[in-house]
Amino acid sequence: MTVTDDVTAITVGSGDMPVLATPMMMALMENAAMLAVVDELPEGCTTVGGHIESSHLKPSKIGDVVKAVAEVTKVDGKKIEFKVAAYSGNTLLGEGTHLRFIVDREKFMSRLG
Repeated sequence: MTVTDDVTAITVGSGDMPVLATPMMMALMENAAMLAVVDELPEGCTTVGGHIESSHLKPSKIGDVVKAVAEVTKVDGKKIEFKVAAYSGNTLLGEGTHLRFIVDREKFMSRLG
């Protein structure tokens, strides 16, 4: 993602500075985890986030390009654990762990009523 006004702390309400918002960095890491396993899931299934824990070590200014990576560290039935990180170039911006659950899309959505 390129840091724009839309993903700054000011815009999303997580701070008052024109830098990449921590929630947006974490969303990028969640997306990396989702994409890391999407091709291995059974037909009709997806993953949903269950927990994320992350540091945010360095700020990113408007115009910076940020990428996220995710590595599967454990699979236990429908539970998948990841190591996640975000970078701007070679600079580590944040890192943490993320938990996702494999769910059947239709069953999951039907629970919403």
